[in-house]
Amino acid sequence: MTERRCASCWQVKDRAELIKITSAHNDGKLVIQPDSLIFGRSVYLCYNKSCIEAAFKKNKLGRVLKRHVPDELKGQLLNELRNS
Repeated sequence: MTERRCASCWQVKDRAELIKITSAHNDGKLVIQPDSLIFGRSVYLCYNKSCIEAAFKKNKLGRVLKRHVPDELKGQLLNELRNS
């Protein structure tokens, strides 16, 4: 069991219970739930709307990923939440 910490609420959970967002090392694209072949700086968020909202409100994703995070990613994460 591999545990990771949510960047928003700081709860430690199993990696399978979190949404992974990776800034790909080779081209800088932001990828939600990447496969194991994509390397880069990653951040994890809980599968709940409050953690996603708080992460964007306080720019927590941008600080962890060390890059600008577009607002469109918030919509993609909320869609990911609805589809899970």
